[in-house]
Amino acid sequence: MKLLRDKILSEGKCLDEGILKVDAFLNHQLDPKLMEQIGEEFARRFADSGATKILTVEASGIAPALMTGLKMGLPVVFAKKQKPSTMEGMLTASVHSFTKWQAYPICISKEFLKMEDKILFIDDFLAYGNAALGIMEIVEEVGAEIVGMGFLIEKEFQNGAKFLREKGMRVESLAVIESLENHEIKFKE
Repeated sequence: MKLLRDKILSEGKCLDEGILKVDAFLNHQLDPKLMEQIGEEFARRFADSGATKILTVEASGIAPALMTGLKMGLPVVFAKKQKPSTMEGMLTASVHSFTKWQAYPICISKEFLKMEDKILFIDDFLAYGNAALGIMEIVEEVGAEIVGMGFLIEKEFQNGAKFLREKGMRVESLAVIESLENHEIKFKE
């Protein structure tokens, strides 16, 4: 997606250890027009998926997931990173964070995820696929089906997409980064 790639090049910053900082338009401050275009693109790519619900993980996946849900006419559920005192009957998994170098629990209320659901998972980054694995674990626990996974930015060199495809997942990434070596953003053509 050219618009997203241009935004990454103009406002993204490469940090050490393969980290791409995009808080100017995605992970802290949001660009609503970009989020709308992302929602339209995911809706186009997954129009044939049969999805009945969109899942994401808080917080950075919420905006693109919400816009995709708006464009597809689907409800959006986000996995919480801390159990709220009001949540009863939950599905949980542990996810290792690439940027924080620690594991954290994610949880979704059983009220919002049913066996008959066909899930489209939308998230900001795909590195090693850890958040996707956590979602897969939760969806499998309830007996629902994942019909696709969409990521705004895939770091191809960390092999998450390859790993997920080997597990039978349909993966669509809007911007695929081949390398961040020497603090230079190199996209896959």
